[in-house]
Amino acid sequence: MKKSSVSIAIAAAVIIFYAIGCSKSNDATLSTGGAGTPPPACDTVNMKYAANVKPIMQASCYSCHGASNNGGSGGIILDNYASLKKWADKGTLVGNITHAAGFVPMPYGQAKMSDCNINKIISWVNNGAEDN
Repeated sequence: MKKSSVSIAIAAAVIIFYAIGCSKSNDATLSTGGAGTPPPACDTVNMKYAANVKPIMQASCYSCHGASNNGGSGGIILDNYASLKKWADKGTLVGNITHAAGFVPMPYGQAKMSDCNINKIISWVNNGAEDN
């Protein structure tokens, strides 16, 4: 009799957890605020400097770290491949944009870049930060 009570209790727990896990809302609806379609995937495969990284840098960094901005904020210029590569190779670029401990969070005084843009830059750096 004890075995059957334990089995019934386990079966009931499984059914309850299953019922709680199922709802009328799906993850796509929740993550998109009810739009019903999942957010677009972030493609981080084969990141190219010119096509992928440079536009992110233009939108997020050039206003302070462009050569036309009095030599770049803090003397850091990121509006050309050679300069950006230097910071990428040191690990500073990724540390700054991910807001890692010990690095100044960038963009300074602004919201963090989107996870997708951060992941695109990380992918590019991890694959050699090539000028392509």
